[in-house]
Amino acid sequence: MGSPLTAVLIGAGARGFGGYAPYALHYPHELEIVAIAEADPVRLAKAAEAHGISDDRCYASWDQLLAEDQLADIAIICTQDRMHYEPTIGALNKKYHVLLEKPMSPSPRECVEMELAAKANNRLLTICHVMRYTPFWSRIKSLITENRIGDVVSIQLNENVGYWHIAHSFVRGNWNNSDTSSPMILAKSCHDMDMLSWLMDEPCMRVSSFGSLMHFNERNAPEGSTARCLDCPVETTCAYSAQKFYFDPEFRGWARHFTPDLARENIIKGLRETDYGRCVYRSDNNVVDHQVVNMEFASGATAMFSMCGFTFEQERRIQIMGTRGELRAEGDVITVYDFLTHQKTEITIPVQASGHGGGDSGIVRSFLQEVRGYNGQEGLTSASASVRSHLMAFAAEESRLNGGKPIELNTYAKQLLTV
Repeated sequence: MGSPLTAVLIGAGARGFGGYAPYALHYPHELEIVAIAEADPVRLAKAAEAHGISDDRCYASWDQLLAEDQLADIAIICTQDRMHYEPTIGALNKKYHVLLEKPMSPSPRECVEMELAAKANNRLLTICHVMRYTPFWSRIKSLITENRIGDVVSIQLNENVGYWHIAHSFVRGNWNNSDTSSPMILAKSCHDMDMLSWLMDEPCMRVSSFGSLMHFNERNAPEGSTARCLDCPVETTCAYSAQKFYFDPEFRGWARHFTPDLARENIIKGLRETDYGRCVYRSDNNVVDHQVVNMEFASGATAMFSMCGFTFEQERRIQIMGTRGELRAEGDVITVYDFLTHQKTEITIPVQASGHGGGDSGIVRSFLQEVRGYNGQEGLTSASASVRSHLMAFAAEESRLNGGKPIELNTYAKQLLTV
């Protein structure tokens, strides 16, 4: 294999430092992180220590790093949603191959411009739709391509976000407001739009969508509740109490989003001073807490996607109905039903050590292979593939905001790019 490929890390938060950069620690013969850009000095120092980065290769911003001559083969970009475009364009222009956290951008035009910039610079731009790289979803895809259930007629995909996860990330957290991040259909569910596009393997022609912020708003605040959970006299009766989450050993690790040290006094300080201690009914959130999307594809096949925050488990469940059989999958079990033989086949996928069911390490491994053998080809989750599924998400949000009006994808795409 020779010497490891090198990478700069732009954004050392949960996804950058916690999701993708660990590959370099586990497989140092394949990947080495050589420079880091991160605005938070505590995160920067922690990431630099873990990867042995010298002070002169630590940067407070992405533009400082990209002002240097090209430092590595790869740029791993994991900034916030609205901060993807500029560093991605800058890195591609500096001839880095780019691994970019999803979603590409809340702006359709920026998504297309990034795709074009990758082609103009003859570089890979791979979007972190990590589900495609998991053994679980890869097996589902192979069962379809092997014609185990015949032609796909309809798919139903449920994303059960989890009551605690929606409160943490999409009511109190970084993705709670579409004006500063992205709509929920992009921030959380662009994975699902990508999966449906991949599994169908044909153009989506039209979409319609309904959904709203039904529960997490001030009109549903319990009587007597206050702005912060620590001061709230009715906190013990609330399922979304912040201290209930972050003092509980099951969810305590999520407190790292507001304190690197999980000592109880530091968690209390964070709950007093950060948004993670705010009442879920009195936050500045505006993204939906439930949404459904209906899709029709070129062959006439249909798909229904449902995202809901009000579930106990955090999981995805899928049912794929074909002309010769049916596939159902949830957890780590895939079940295939054959209409001719009435045979039921169960396939259990082993538990994966890497995050997102093995997708975090899987996408890095695949990306490194693509970089090593690069000859102008596009990767599995290239910008081109991602733009197609992002367009489905943009159209779904447009439909939702207009009373569920059906959106014709081809017409919509032309309108977006001529504005």
